[in-house]
Amino acid sequence: MDKKAKKFLFDLLNTDSPSGDEEAIQKVWIDYVKQFAKVSTDISGNATGCLNPGAEFKVMLAGHCDEIAMVVNKIDEKGFVRFSAVGGVFPMVLPGLRVEILGYGGRISGIIGYARSKPDNKDKVKPCDELYIDCGFNSDKQLKKLIRTGDYIVYRGAPEILNNKMLVSKALDNKTGAFIVAEVLRRLSNKKLKVGCYAVSTTGEETNLRGAHFAGAAIQPNMAIACDVTFNTDTPGENSDNRPEIEIGKGPALSTGSPINNKIVKLLEKAAAKSKIALQYELTPDRTYTDADRIMFSGKGVAVALVSLPVRYMHSPIEMTSLEDIEAVISLLCQMITDLSGKEDLRPVVA
Repeated sequence: MDKKAKKFLFDLLNTDSPSGDEEAIQKVWIDYVKQFAKVSTDISGNATGCLNPGAEFKVMLAGHCDEIAMVVNKIDEKGFVRFSAVGGVFPMVLPGLRVEILGYGGRISGIIGYARSKPDNKDKVKPCDELYIDCGFNSDKQLKKLIRTGDYIVYRGAPEILNNKMLVSKALDNKTGAFIVAEVLRRLSNKKLKVGCYAVSTTGEETNLRGAHFAGAAIQPNMAIACDVTFNTDTPGENSDNRPEIEIGKGPALSTGSPINNKIVKLLEKAAAKSKIALQYELTPDRTYTDADRIMFSGKGVAVALVSLPVRYMHSPIEMTSLEDIEAVISLLCQMITDLSGKEDLRPVVA
């Protein structure tokens, strides 16, 4: 990863993008991608970069840019802020956490507090409605001039590299995906492709998948690959349900299961073998819980696959992934798209 790409990745990670308020991060994404691709936007807030738009066969790469967050419910008379989750927030990791409220009157820092439990209830996980944010105010009068119901609340967690190879940050899910699809487009921009390549930084994946629906409907691709993250199994106690092993540093994870088009998987496997990229596999028996689930039902139907980046501590305030795995996902997708003839028939059964 060169310095320019690394700066772009860190810029994405440092830009707040709670699900439903992705405008700021999309501006960062657009400023990068417009240097090498034609860029467009839509009513859902998606940003799309395109190479070779005249090609009949279209490949769509989707990486969502939104992050899980919280939202202000109300401010009580003593100045404590009550909140609700936006997306898959785990309440057990919240007490004592530093957060920032993206207030209409400016950013306000605070910490998440909680009511002490009775002795027989001290180990119970507190749901969000039993927690509150303490911003250091003694009443609601001054605070209500700065924040109001509906303002988003985000984790504080600037990106950092550990041991020269591990990236830690809030919201690796899935700003890494938005980065990957943009970087694939950049690396393909100097090649003569036989297919049209559309990279989409999608919105709303953590809450309603609106971006995936709009992008699939507009582009009507022949194939779509969701680029997201997946849970690791290589930390203590993580694989108690005996899922397939997924380890950080061991390469991209390909999904298999009912939503996935097996012919795309074979194309990815061929590209991996050609580029000597190690692969891992995860199971998605009924749905993927990613943008792929909505894209495949758009238009007349879209063949989809899912390429996942292994991540530790997903949906926690700080997540971890491998820079080498990010590079491997980019290289895999570049190789596969470069090798496409534009005449691939992705129907599972040909009459």
